[in-house]
Amino acid sequence: MKLYYAPGACSLSGRISLHEAGLDADFERVDIKTKITERGYDYTAINPKGYVPMLVLDDGNAVTENIAVLTLIADRAPDLEPGGPLGRTRLIEMLSWISTELHVAFTPLWSSDDEAEKARAAETIAKRLDLISDHINELYLFGPRFTVADAYLFVMLRWARAFGVRMSPDLVGYFERVAERETVRRALAEEGLPDARPASQIASPELSS
Repeated sequence: MKLYYAPGACSLSGRISLHEAGLDADFERVDIKTKITERGYDYTAINPKGYVPMLVLDDGNAVTENIAVLTLIADRAPDLEPGGPLGRTRLIEMLSWISTELHVAFTPLWSSDDEAEKARAAETIAKRLDLISDHINELYLFGPRFTVADAYLFVMLRWARAFGVRMSPDLVGYFERVAERETVRRALAEEGLPDARPASQIASPELSS
């Protein structure tokens, strides 16, 4: 498999999940602005959507959209999805909420020059993070089992911290707990990103949109 990624983008959740699943994969960096890969290819010729992630399977089939990529990885490693009769449904429910309600809310913080608009976006994100904070049960989103949804939420929290978005103490504790995982530390190192474990040492992380 090969994962096309941009450092710190939502594709980071796919890298973490692949490591958690123990699946072998190659990784090719994409410059989001120029749409050129690290090997010099036009990414839009590979993926006309032009954004990451894209996961190319060993048989040549390609999967785009982060929900689909993460769900596919969970298919290959069922321990990365919640258990129980509604496990798959709850996973899709959570991934969909993170993508459509939380992820997209960051758009003004990446792209707007209007400080008032950015402030409104930050407050919207903070309120949605309050909702997710109430959902965390025991260690992770679905109890003691780490899932691909935790990998996605970790990336969103990393963005939130970079933009100074308000987070509850419980959510800060969750973030730091996920950051302690070996797979997360490995993924951050591979993308040349700051180690997120000690909150006091995180300063102005460089993220990709």
